[in-house]
Amino acid sequence: MFEGIHLPTVNASLNGLASLFLIAGFVFVRRRRIAAHRACMSTAFGCSVLFLISYLIYHYQVGSVRFQGTGAIRTVYLSILATHTVLAAAVPFLAVITLVRALRERWDRHRAIARWTLPIWLYVSLTGVIIYLMLYGAPWA
Repeated sequence: MFEGIHLPTVNASLNGLASLFLIAGFVFVRRRRIAAHRACMSTAFGCSVLFLISYLIYHYQVGSVRFQGTGAIRTVYLSILATHTVLAAAVPFLAVITLVRALRERWDRHRAIARWTLPIWLYVSLTGVIIYLMLYGAPWA
């Protein structure tokens, strides 16, 4: 079904897009451009949902992929992977709670959790791209 499509590249692209939309959404809300903020954050959420689907399909088919680097770069990779993995487990819950609070127009509660959700979600999205580059797009891969 997915022949010719390199799902890790799709996944990294979706993470990269989510990062860009998260940053743009933050800029828009700081400038009080609420409609643009809403559009960016909804798009970031959509990118992340598509990422999760694609990620699960890929790893169901392939299993885990071992990092081939050794020495100090392996330590760097495993450190990034560990923090990424732990925080990634929280992102779906944080994102849904943040989104639901916005949809219910509970702005005080939305802002309170968004202060945590945004940096965690952004970190996970950006480190997802870094992990991809380290596994598939770097000289040691």
